[in-house]
Amino acid sequence: MGKIDEVYTKRPYFGYPRITDNLKTNHGLVVNHKRVYRLMKIMGIEAIFPKKNLSVPDKSHEIYPYLLEGIKIIYPNQVWSVDITYVRLKGDWLYLFAVLDWYSRYVLSWELSDTLSSGFCCQALHRALKINVPTIHNSDQGS
Repeated sequence: MGKIDEVYTKRPYFGYPRITDNLKTNHGLVVNHKRVYRLMKIMGIEAIFPKKNLSVPDKSHEIYPYLLEGIKIIYPNQVWSVDITYVRLKGDWLYLFAVLDWYSRYVLSWELSDTLSSGFCCQALHRALKINVPTIHNSDQGS
């Protein structure tokens, strides 16, 4: 369990198959993937990766009205938008956060991360705010 925790701490996006492989190749352990799976369940850890149906809203959450409907975007820095998505790489995932000016469609700032934490989003937003400050900051109701 200690070795699993060590591998998981370095690479939280590894699931039980990749952790099993890492334990065999890098630590010289003879271990079965089913045992690694069971121990990870006991430890309460799982790989961090994009899950299915993340965009399905929770029925108990309040749905706010869309305030930009009917507003004409007529000058730069009137409305900025932010969004986050994932980029699949060979055997890995990265998360892309972007700040976009609606008028010019210019990407003001962006940041990549291998974990879905808020820090890299804040860095990109702070970098964009050094360029200018929008009248309206728009984001979806997602994560």
